[in-house]
Amino acid sequence: MEEKQSAQLFELADLILAVGRHINAAKEADAESGTPLEGAVMRYVDRHPGTTVGAAAGATQMISSNVSRAVRGLEKKGLLRRDADQHDARRTRLYPTPKASENLQRLRDTWSRLLDGTVTDTDEVDTLIAALRNIETRLVAQSRSATRQP
Repeated sequence: MEEKQSAQLFELADLILAVGRHINAAKEADAESGTPLEGAVMRYVDRHPGTTVGAAAGATQMISSNVSRAVRGLEKKGLLRRDADQHDARRTRLYPTPKASENLQRLRDTWSRLLDGTVTDTDEVDTLIAALRNIETRLVAQSRSATRQP
């Protein structure tokens, strides 16, 4: 990798982290917050209702026992529920609760207010969203292929 590209990628990662810190700090005030691990699990379950602990662990690249601990914490907070799988009694499915939906709406409101005025061109917002989704997708694929290699 060339020095220029390395410097650009470092700057990109540093800016993503800096923006993330501002966003995370704003979250604390308005929405029920948990650990970063619980946040990652809740994000996945919200986007994939009916998922399993194993699938959530794989998608978030965490150990199943850690995801199970996060699930227990989210259940205690009333943000997640477990239902028995209709086809396999040994498996449970994870679903967000109505309280989780309310919490997510508070996050949407908080984060929208925070970012309001920072990027005003909707095309630019679409471009940024697409770029960040692409980065996330590629990072997930990259780490999955790395874990499969001997």
